[in-house]
Amino acid sequence: MDVSTTLWVLTIVGLAALIAVDFFIGRKPHDVSLKEAGIWTVVWITLAGLFGLGLLLFAGGRPAGEFFAGFITEKSLSVDNLFVFVLIMAKFAVPSHYQQRVLLVGVLIALVLRAAFIAAGAAVLANFSWVFYLFGAFLIWTAWKLIQEARAGGSDPEDEEFEENKLLRAAERRFGVADRYHGTKLWIRENGKRVMTPMLVVMLAIGTTDVLFALDSIPAIFGLTQDPYIVFTANAFALMGLRQLYFLIGGLLKKLVHLSYGLSVILGFIGVKLVLHALHESGVHVPEISTAVSLGVICVVLAVTTATSLLATRKKSAAEEVAEDRGDSAAKESVDV
Repeated sequence: MDVSTTLWVLTIVGLAALIAVDFFIGRKPHDVSLKEAGIWTVVWITLAGLFGLGLLLFAGGRPAGEFFAGFITEKSLSVDNLFVFVLIMAKFAVPSHYQQRVLLVGVLIALVLRAAFIAAGAAVLANFSWVFYLFGAFLIWTAWKLIQEARAGGSDPEDEEFEENKLLRAAERRFGVADRYHGTKLWIRENGKRVMTPMLVVMLAIGTTDVLFALDSIPAIFGLTQDPYIVFTANAFALMGLRQLYFLIGGLLKKLVHLSYGLSVILGFIGVKLVLHALHESGVHVPEISTAVSLGVICVVLAVTTATSLLATRKKSAAEEVAEDRGDSAAKESVDV
């Protein structure tokens, strides 16, 4: 897809305008209700859908299909980010009415960092086609690792603790951190010295931690399309709605018990697709997986994963209720005796 500099500028300006509107609407710290989160989640998904339809009308079916496949993949992978965001919020004891501001700026930092990753990835792939083999092998390995962790049972996200990365620890040592929140201020003066507030620290934690997730999500979307414009816009729309999704499905995260299996299948599938594409580029006659097939596989896997997760959670809840009823009955009988 041939994208002019003008279109790139207009796209970035348009996305910046949407972020600005989102910021000013939610500029006053407040607790985000399910209604507000639901409305804005629908708005962001609708905007992504309209953008994809625009690609369909002006660029054709293939770019539109690649965008939708990339958007759905990035969106599903970003749900996994929310588990870590929950840990970060708990680690820094972020007051509930400040969480929406933290997520807005944190996701904006993540978007800027991902843009740099995308630019670097596009430049590397344009000059070294053998990198497709590395990306494919990495995604297959990541998929296997996810399956192993899922089979091991993993641990309850609520029982885990977030560990600060080296960059964050270095910033805290260099500038110092205030002992409490000061509204939405990012810097204050303490004993004559300018120090960071916990608000800035948690924003940096959200933004820089996302880089770790980009290590598998960026190769994944490059497995669906090598067009930097589609890669960037799909990531942008997936990330910009992440803040509302955090509040909307926060309680649902614990019910998605099979999410890791679904993500591992998607990453493994895209890894195989990348390897086949690399072989094809090397002159080996192998079948290539079309965008339509990729989109279909991703949607089916996510639908099945969600359905089986909710079914498994419902069965577990029912079994726990039965066990609790039996325990109450046994206790009552012992008292009667």
